[in-house]
Amino acid sequence: MNLLENIREGLRSIAGNRLRTVLTSLIIAIGITSLVGILTAIDGIQNSVDSSFAGLGANTFNISVRQEFGRFGGRATNVNKPIDYRQAISFKRRFPYGATISIATTVSGTAQVKYGSKKTNPNIRVIGIDDTYLTVKGYKLQSGRNFSTNDLNKSLNVAIIGNELVSTLFPKNTNPLNREIRVLGSQYKIIGTLDKKGSLTGAGDDRILLVPLDNGRALAGARTLSFEITASATDLANQEIAMEEARGVMRLIRRDPLGKPDSFEIERADALAKNVGQITGYLRIGGFGIGFITLLGAAIALMNIMLVSVTERTREIGIRKSLGATPKRIREQFLIEAIVICIMGGIGGIVLGLGIGNIIALVISQGRGGFVVPWAWMGLGIIVCVGVGLFSGIYPAYKASRLDPIEALRYE
Repeated sequence: MNLLENIREGLRSIAGNRLRTVLTSLIIAIGITSLVGILTAIDGIQNSVDSSFAGLGANTFNISVRQEFGRFGGRATNVNKPIDYRQAISFKRRFPYGATISIATTVSGTAQVKYGSKKTNPNIRVIGIDDTYLTVKGYKLQSGRNFSTNDLNKSLNVAIIGNELVSTLFPKNTNPLNREIRVLGSQYKIIGTLDKKGSLTGAGDDRILLVPLDNGRALAGARTLSFEITASATDLANQEIAMEEARGVMRLIRRDPLGKPDSFEIERADALAKNVGQITGYLRIGGFGIGFITLLGAAIALMNIMLVSVTERTREIGIRKSLGATPKRIREQFLIEAIVICIMGGIGGIVLGLGIGNIIALVISQGRGGFVVPWAWMGLGIIVCVGVGLFSGIYPAYKASRLDPIEALRYE
């Protein structure tokens, strides 16, 4: 009996026990689904993160007040003073690297926007911006225009709204441009709407309302605002130098004492994406561990089924040995059966895992991620299937090959 004939015999045996084969393959499919599904979902989320930060550019960095809390009067308070308007404008004038610099401030993070009888939840961020904010932050206009010099200089009551506000306040196919909305007790005319941006952190980059910078300052009234500076350097190769220069300029403006830490922090725009990449790396390890444990249980179940199969086919094994089949060929037959069953289950598990993983990624990324086909994880799934088949089939195959042909023929 040669190897090819042994393969045919193994396949005939699988075809003759279809129900058992389907149930056994289903066990393996569940394990592979968990492995490939989790890893596919993580890849999809990572792709969405990468695409979210792609528009910012690797040469962009942010300057904001350092969050360092101390206790004053029995409550925690930031010990560093906020970056005020004068400091932000001074930095923009004094920074020597010719970068595109945007200044913005969050006026409110819990505003409610109204249009007629419709209103949003009180979770809208109202941000005062300048005319470079959209470009530097990677926002794209869906319709309308950016703030003009006239809008900024005269602090006009005009606004650019996020995608979520459009869908919440206005009926479908309604053009929101030039419509009047109310926020924080003031009336604004919409001059632009933003493309959907999405947010993995739940911060809601689509739940924003942008107003001219000085208009936002007026909205805040007597409240103290902290301004954020975003700079887009012209040359990526000199970005570290530009960041250090920005640090020196900002320390002078903020009058930070020599030998004391910065009262502000500078962070590259792609730093968060890198941090998320590290987190997803740990998630991959965790996902692989969960999938491995599931597959281990499936392998034990398959081994048990193969042992039962050896017992059921004892007489058949005796006949084969009496006709000249060697222990090697008997082992090959049972190993082939185990591997084929695992591969069948693995293919089904990969298809399911691919679909489930992409659905999870799309839900978490709010539909921004594309369809991911992780060829590496799919290849790993097939290799794992073969490994599980070998692990599960080797002992039953060895047991079958050790049967005494005379005793096997007597088995009823």
